Amino acid sequence: MTTAAARFGTTGFGAENLPYASFSVAGGDRRLGVRLGDQVIAIAALAAQVGTPRLDDAARDAVSGPDLDALLAAGHTAWQPLRTWLQEVVTTDGLDTAVESAATPVADVQLHLPFTVADYVDYYASEHHASNIGQMFRPDEDPLKPNWKHLPVGYHGRAGTVIASGTDIPRPKGLRPDPSGTPSFGASRRLDIEAELGFVVGGSAPEGEVTVARAGAEHLFGVVLFNDWSARDIQAYEYVPLGPYLGKSFASSISMWVVPFDALTDARVEPPTRDHELTAYLDDSVDGPWGLDITMEVEIDGQVVSNPPARTLYWTAPQMVAHMSVNGASLRPGDFFGSGTVSGTEVDQRGSFIELSWGGKEPLTLDNGHEQTFLTDGQTVTLRGTAPGANGSVIDFGECVGTITPAT
Repeated sequence: MTTAAARFGTTGFGAENLPYASFSVAGGDRRLGVRLGDQVIAIAALAAQVGTPRLDDAARDAVSGPDLDALLAAGHTAWQPLRTWLQEVVTTDGLDTAVESAATPVADVQLHLPFTVADYVDYYASEHHASNIGQMFRPDEDPLKPNWKHLPVGYHGRAGTVIASGTDIPRPKGLRPDPSGTPSFGASRRLDIEAELGFVVGGSAPEGEVTVARAGAEHLFGVVLFNDWSARDIQAYEYVPLGPYLGKSFASSISMWVVPFDALTDARVEPPTRDHELTAYLDDSVDGPWGLDITMEVEIDGQVVSNPPARTLYWTAPQMVAHMSVNGASLRPGDFFGSGTVSGTEVDQRGSFIELSWGGKEPLTLDNGHEQTFLTDGQTVTLRGTAPGANGSVIDFGECVGTITPAT
């Protein structure tokens, strides 16, 4: 006898990972699945095969849905036992045939947006990215504003523009200034990426004020790769005094496999040292550490140009949840937030082309001879990510892909 994990599990997508997805086969109905190796397992079909004695009614109902919405609404008391059950099934001798009967090769499925985005917030959590942008935009000032190390800076975005990996990105239009500062309407000339992590929130907190410890234990469901496409010229003209809007709200791509936060226990690391005492609601020393050792990869037209390290993020995911709710704002199932661009200390760890080309002044020469600054029509950007998992395994996040198409 053998186990499903031994038969189907591959590096990055073994029993230690088991990321979720919404999928369909040959135009059929959408189903909630989990990935093991190069197979997608329909969870409801697997449950019908082997039974679900560990799961309560909420969890059983949730796995019959087309996506993660019902599971996110059911909360951590449903999703944590579900993960335990899934791991037991795929690592139990003799259940491999039951798993196989519920499985479809990844190559044969259509993936869909894995959950309905409720509210969307984008943060600015990388000190290195914030410092680089500050140096470029405000060369005669301190690159970090006085508030930056005292709270996670963020803005409220548009949930409807969070889209599935693989969706084309039409070049956005808006008002952008010429060299003299005179604005004109047209297609962005400085289209960029932002290599980020995205965090999926589950459960409800109608009263707000979620603590760091509670956020980590009860509300952080999963993590995806996130490309928050940015029109830097439109953004630069509009962002004072109220912050970014049209330069950021046209498209934000997410990877299709939602890695459970519980799969990242072995990836948790201490965040960067803070040089002052944090306000009590942002104290993330409880039940920590809460930093994440996720290494990202930025590829453009087949060439890897950067490896942003998420372990350098100054602000951690539970802190960002605590901050978004400290004023009494509620949390809802499907709330989603981005980390902001992930950048490290080195040039080849920068998570945006505005940084890699230093505002377009220092083009990056690609292997094909192209002088890369901002994105041109037809270019394809792929984000990837990996993290250390349990038992020496690797946690793979899959890919987040987008191709630029001409303005319409």
